[in-house]
Amino acid sequence: MEVKEVDVKNRRYRHLWQQFLESNGITGFSAADLEAIDTTSLWLDEEGEVIATGSLAGHVLKYLAIDENHRQAGTTFNIVVSHLTELAAQRGHYHLFVFTKPEYEASFQHVGFQLLAHTPQASLLETGMPTIKDYLNQIKHSSTETGTISAIVMNANPFTKGHRYLVEQASRNSALVYLFVVSNDVSLFKTTERKELVEAGVKDLSNVVVVDGGDYQISPATFPAYFLKSDQEIGDYQAHLDAQLFKQQIAPALGITDRYVGSEPHSKTTENYNQALAEVLPPTVTLHVIPRCQSNNGDVISATRIRQAIKEGRLEDVKCDLPTSTFAFLKANLPILQARLTTHQQKGF
Repeated sequence: MEVKEVDVKNRRYRHLWQQFLESNGITGFSAADLEAIDTTSLWLDEEGEVIATGSLAGHVLKYLAIDENHRQAGTTFNIVVSHLTELAAQRGHYHLFVFTKPEYEASFQHVGFQLLAHTPQASLLETGMPTIKDYLNQIKHSSTETGTISAIVMNANPFTKGHRYLVEQASRNSALVYLFVVSNDVSLFKTTERKELVEAGVKDLSNVVVVDGGDYQISPATFPAYFLKSDQEIGDYQAHLDAQLFKQQIAPALGITDRYVGSEPHSKTTENYNQALAEVLPPTVTLHVIPRCQSNNGDVISATRIRQAIKEGRLEDVKCDLPTSTFAFLKANLPILQARLTTHQQKGF
């Protein structure tokens, strides 16, 4: 059995690879999934026929498939996962994730992966270091007060007075608030920028702890679209898996009993995400849906509106919707942000 590293963005290999995956029941090939792939391995038999494949997208294993005639003993599966793990280590990734269908959970657990969360549609497992326990121990905060420990998860792209209002509601009703800032660099603002703006915007709230969401707030950028048949399913199932991960791993480790979200009158994606939280979290975690804060003209404060104003150079029009620290950052970095918006549009973000 020969293994070959290929670039599936190359038309020749893309056809061979895709044909094999389709013959094994994997039929979705979104542009986002393909763009994320760093390398793909093909295993060939003596006749040069593909019998297995697997890909790496950063620290996520994707597009694993094995010909049905080579699945029985599990040997080929072990070879594929071991090879991809070694390949990832060569690229500096020692902590890996895999999204898989629930029926394959045991196979990954047999080769050292630990289950983080699952739903009827998908499971998330990890291997390597640091683990989720290491992550949670690192951010665990000791509060001298007794009372409710709450959580907020936000992208804050960028941080607005609407975000600030939500944090204030949680702060007012909690002894301690963990404010998780989602970690991914597919937004207009980089992770470090978004976290810094959040920290600046809530620095006067002494019971709010701003933490990096790390690898444990599931991003649509990593969730495998090829599991599902439509964008609606992708968002729905990703949200349910994310909610289960929060409920099963994060909340109990940090003593979180309440979670705060903003209502969402305009975004169907966010509305569906809130609905997934409402279905999964109670009664373990109480969900509080806070009505969105409005600007001076009565419109809901929206990060989308802020980004449009950045694009058009109209910062003064949205100044009243922004904390002073956010507005100052936007004003100082307007040309850079406008250039990023152009790049994002060209890439279809």
